[in-house]
Order: sequence, then structure tokens, then C-alpha cells
Amino acid sequence: MKQSIRDKLENLTGRLDELDRVLASGEATRDMDQYRKLSREHAELVPVVARYQTWRQTGADLQSALEMMADPEMKELAEAEMKAAKDKLPELEIELQKLLLPKDANDDRNVFLEIRAGTGGDESALFAGNLFRMYTRYAERKRWQVEVVSSSASDIGGYKEVIARIAGNGVYSRLKFESGGHRVQRVPETETQGRIHTSACTVAVMPEADELEDVQINPAEIRVDTFRASGAGGQHINKTDSAVRIVHLPTGIVVECQDDRSQHKNKAQAMSVLVARIKDARERAQQASIASTRKSLIGSGDRSERIRTYNFPQGRVTDHRINLTLYKIDSIMDGDIDELVGALTTEHQAEQLAALADGGA
Repeated sequence: MKQSIRDKLENLTGRLDELDRVLASGEATRDMDQYRKLSREHAELVPVVARYQTWRQTGADLQSALEMMADPEMKELAEAEMKAAKDKLPELEIELQKLLLPKDANDDRNVFLEIRAGTGGDESALFAGNLFRMYTRYAERKRWQVEVVSSSASDIGGYKEVIARIAGNGVYSRLKFESGGHRVQRVPETETQGRIHTSACTVAVMPEADELEDVQINPAEIRVDTFRASGAGGQHINKTDSAVRIVHLPTGIVVECQDDRSQHKNKAQAMSVLVARIKDARERAQQASIASTRKSLIGSGDRSERIRTYNFPQGRVTDHRINLTLYKIDSIMDGDIDELVGALTTEHQAEQLAALADGGA
């Protein structure tokens, strides 16, 4: 293990000892905000330091085994312990490097999921419905909550656009690589000659922003319009001006929400989406700046960039960013996307580890 990494781990070990003393003294409880902050830091350090202690103990075991080799009666046992330690040390070093990777500040946030039909007309809208069901089923598997914020249904089913809030543990960390262009290849139900059509949808996964901390919105820079909701929703929803449209004048971002009967709730939901979009736009601009010097796993961040193809005739799903093809399209469309999510996360970690190695070289 590189000395720079060992030095960092030693510093973290010292910091954990310091936090233990502070939290045990009771002094931190005088300021509850500070106490919560220190408790979070403590919780983050515990697994790192514990793994580092295991690494150190394994190194000590290896050294003890080497010393035992001088005793003929202990040689066989020493060789077994040496092999076990030598096999374990590289694995522990990789685990430690992963634990030291910079954390994404948004990983624990809830998200707004936006799916929009693209090229392909009605078939694209149907595919948007399929994608929304896929993510909804995945959320059910993870025991996350899904709440539709806004939707525009297609005449034959599916969605022209659907926006949902997904809340739960680590939602953004699992879904953050889903943003981009999703393409489908299949024979539409309306196709009489059996020809395969290609359609596309765009998916955007945006971390839910803390309006007060993350984005400051000047009330003078937004325009709020109310109008009568249209589409499904029963008679009552169409009789009142409950739908809300918010325009952010500096950026031109427009958000509409009409799924609830309450104008107040629709406005609150629309503001939440607006804040998330502004935050997302800012972060993508920063990512584009970084990507100009070094390509990121998730590409340019352009929503139109094709990231995945769902080929129904061949029963396969291909993620083009990592050249992964899985022949299990039915289970994937039913929300079984852990293998895809896991592979993308692993590849991203590998990229970060490579950057860490280059930086520490």
C-alpha cells in the first residue's frame, strides 16, 4: 500500500479516536446540530478504520508467519498462514481504496425521475410507460416510495412525459447513472407487416434539492400561472384552476403540475421540481467542464446521448457505456435492474480508483 494512503488512514484513525473522546464526554450534546454532524462523521469513519485495523493485523500475521518459518516443526503451519495473509492483503487494500474514494454528496438524496417520449411517436410514448413501470417495480423491490408529480398520458397508453418523486435509502446512488437516451427496438402492436421499429425516450434522474441550502430562488424571477387541469382525473379536477405552471425567467425552465386537486400542493410540487432542475443544470454544467479534460463514465451528461438499447426480438438489453449485454429483457423490464446498476457502479469505482492511482503516483 502506498505511503500516502497509509498516512491518510493513520490520520483517519486519529480522528476517530478524537471523535470517540468528544462524543463520550457529552460536551457535544450542548449543540445538537454539531452533535449530529460529529455523529455522522463518526459513523462514516468506523468502517474505514475497522478495515484498516484488519489490514494491519493481517500484515502482522504475515510477519509472525515469516518468523515461524525458522522453526521446522512450525513450518507447515507458517506456510499456510503466510498464504492466507498474502491472499487477503490485496483484497483488503482494494476495499480500503474504495472506502477512501470521494463520496457523492447527493448519494443519499431522494430523486425526481423524468421520462419523456422522443422519436417514434405513439411507440415512444408506450416505451416511456414501460420504462416508468420498470423503475417503479425496481423501487418496490427496494421498498422506496414513488409519487407521481406530473404526467401527460398518450392517447393509446404510456406517457408523453411523466415526472415522479422517488424517496428512500440511497435512491440517487442507485439511479444516478440512468440519465440519458434509452432506445427500444421491437415490433409495435400496430405494425401489421412485422417490421421492427426503433424508438427512443430520454430519462433524467435529478437529486432532490434542499431549496434553502442548495438553490436560492428570487420570487421576482419566477412567474406562476394557474389553469384548469386537463386529461384524466375526474370531473372535480377539471372544474377548478388547480393546475400550476412555474416559469423560471433567468433560465427559461418551465414546470407544470396538475396531478393533485389542490392548487397549493401542485405549486409546492412544481417548486420542488424547479429547484431540482436548476440544481441539476448547474451540476451538469460543472460536469461538462470536468469532462472536457477527462471523459466521465456517464459521458457528456447530455440527455440525448444514447446510453442503453432494449432489443425485444433478441431478448437483450445493452448498456453502451460499459459494453454490457444481458439476455434477460423480460426480468429487466419487470424492475430487475440490479445487475445493470451494480455493473455501472463498479465501473465508476474502477475509474475513480484509476484516477486515485494516477494522482498518487
